[in-house]
Amino acid sequence: MSVLTLLVSTLGKATGLLTVLVLVIAAVLNYFDDPVPAKYTSADRTFALAPSMAEDLKTLEENFRQQNRSCFILGASGETGKALLQQLLERNIFSKITLIGRRQLTFEDKAYENVVQEVVDFEKLDDYAAAFQGHDVGYCCLGTTRAKAGADGFVRVDHDYVLKSAELAKAGGSAQFHLESSRGANKDSSFLYLKVKGQVEAEIEALGFDRFSIYRPGVLLVDRQESRPGEWLTRKFFGVFSSTSMSIPIEAVARAMVSNTVLQAEQKTEILENKAISTLGKSAKKCEK
Repeated sequence: MSVLTLLVSTLGKATGLLTVLVLVIAAVLNYFDDPVPAKYTSADRTFALAPSMAEDLKTLEENFRQQNRSCFILGASGETGKALLQQLLERNIFSKITLIGRRQLTFEDKAYENVVQEVVDFEKLDDYAAAFQGHDVGYCCLGTTRAKAGADGFVRVDHDYVLKSAELAKAGGSAQFHLESSRGANKDSSFLYLKVKGQVEAEIEALGFDRFSIYRPGVLLVDRQESRPGEWLTRKFFGVFSSTSMSIPIEAVARAMVSNTVLQAEQKTEILENKAISTLGKSAKKCEK
């Protein structure tokens, strides 16, 4: 093969790869553009409150704190769950926090010493119904990936475990259930990930919680302890070209979940898309100053 032929061949391959890369980025940007509004959404309420929300949140949190309520967290070992637990401890709106998971977690900071832990077997959750009893609020950040668990494993965790936990929480007296879902969740989607997320949203809604809040963040910006090269590149890309409709820091999601807990809901079921989550997260951060 001549040098010229080799050069042309190499350029051709490079152009092809560049074309694929451009198409992928274009598809991703299109996916993370603002979605069609959901049939129920708290985005309008959130943005309407935004100008004075920081001060309002302080008052609402104090009022909530005085009600001596308790909560549980599913998925506290994951990135969002960790950030959520930290936020709940810092803002101290619950008198009792329980972690429900498959293993005991170790914490070195004294701030965590009063956190209760319930170790359960998710394959036999009915045997652990007592762990879900007596909580006012439930937070679910439980989830895995198809790459990590396979298709069947993903469905089992993100659908079966999540739905069964919600059922036990409802039976155990929880009035509120807050679910971390995903941008683009749709029970009619042809993509397994989005379909499963949408299905579990709909099935939990049917349980009839007094309040069911769904959070649909975009790309989560966080440095995972276990990170694949593709995930790292994705986070760096969206970290540079981020907007409130495309991506969000994981701490902002946690702040929004806590803040939304103390806000008055206009309806039993609400969906917070990425922009609404971002606004709540920013308002909560102002409260820390």
